[in-house]
Amino acid sequence: FSPHPFASSVALNPVLFFLDTLKNRDESYRTEEVRRSYDLVSEYLGVQDLSKERLNFSRVVHPQGEISSRPNIVMVFLESFAYYKTGIAGNPLQPTPNFDAVAEGSLFFRRFYVPSPGTSRSVFTAVTGIPDTEVIGTSTHNPITVNQHTIINAFTDYEKFYFLGGSASWRNIRGLLTHNIPGLHIYEEGSYRSPRVDVWGISDLALFEESNRVLREVQKPFFAIIQTAGNHRPYTIPEDNRGFQLRPLSDDEAKKHGFTSAQEFNAFRFMDHSVGFFIRTAQQERYFDNTIFLFLGDHGLPSSAPHMPKAEDQLGLTHYHVPFLIYAPGILKTGKAIDKIASEVDILPTVASWTATPYTYTTLGRDLLDPRFDQSRYAFTIIDHHTLPQIGLLGPDFYFVMDADGKNRWLYRYDSETPRENVLSQFPGEAAEMERLCLAFYETAKYLRYHNAPV
Repeated sequence: FSPHPFASSVALNPVLFFLDTLKNRDESYRTEEVRRSYDLVSEYLGVQDLSKERLNFSRVVHPQGEISSRPNIVMVFLESFAYYKTGIAGNPLQPTPNFDAVAEGSLFFRRFYVPSPGTSRSVFTAVTGIPDTEVIGTSTHNPITVNQHTIINAFTDYEKFYFLGGSASWRNIRGLLTHNIPGLHIYEEGSYRSPRVDVWGISDLALFEESNRVLREVQKPFFAIIQTAGNHRPYTIPEDNRGFQLRPLSDDEAKKHGFTSAQEFNAFRFMDHSVGFFIRTAQQERYFDNTIFLFLGDHGLPSSAPHMPKAEDQLGLTHYHVPFLIYAPGILKTGKAIDKIASEVDILPTVASWTATPYTYTTLGRDLLDPRFDQSRYAFTIIDHHTLPQIGLLGPDFYFVMDADGKNRWLYRYDSETPRENVLSQFPGEAAEMERLCLAFYETAKYLRYHNAPV
């Protein structure tokens, strides 16, 4: 009841902390299962300092990357930016002309998947390289798993930034980032000139403008994360929208192509408009030519996608399939579309390797541009975050799904006209191999959440 915020926090926090963490009493990992699958996972990751006893997954990498100019890195999370909704994925409504144009000049990964739906889970995975296996809540909310190593710190002598239109206390993202990235500068609601437009804070267009205003003054190389949030209900289009025009469309037409309503369709278009505004603004700055921009959807959404392979919506892959591109027009002279399977855990080792940045990686990702790994690439998914989740492993041709206790196994063909047909008995070898790796990833991810202390 005190009007003094610190006094109120001191009084309330012990009670809230106890109740909020009581759910974690049943969260655990199985060391014996991790050790049993260690050989499989360590070979997949390319671990050289093998130790089943210590369960060492660490790789010290001194890459001979193509870029040695210490470029700036700008990593942009696009809220609910599902792949099937973009024009470059073939959506007939063509809602994303700006993003599509950027993708044409980028390294564009057409089969990129996040492990889980949910923004905080996505941020946790991208920063740490660990799929968020938390059953109740998220790993960012679990105080026991907030202490994590991240490759972001390999970019030494870089200024580090995090920009969010609302409050960084949301889902304890502040705790995850500030606890593990020393010297991080957080810009959030209250840091900006732009007015708040709804519950998500300032508009995404304003967020890009405010971010650019900060970054253009930085004298050192920088690593910046920009977290958009406006592509949520109530789908606010701000009055100051720099020329954005609503496109008339019926709700039925919008639903036919994967949107819940015409309002959501136009909010998605406004996100694309904001991306275009950001790129045009950044092009005027001196930092632009030596900057690598990473754009990815934080997660997808369930919906029909008639212009996509049938497996996408019938197997629920629209939850996980998002665009990911590496845009660096001052460095990368030609764009390229890449069809290999890619996962969110792969982002940071890819960027560090490409920029010849020495790093230590202790979790599950690999360099997407390293041809040594191209014969064996998979994306791990967690389908239901319940007491007994369903887990999956997506390869180039098959999607393997099982209950986490090993029961109820399915193998689906991605390119099938009847993708819900369980073809496990027809391809027992493929099913057995994917089952072993799927369980191995799951058990190892649970273990690593508690054993990935900063190096």
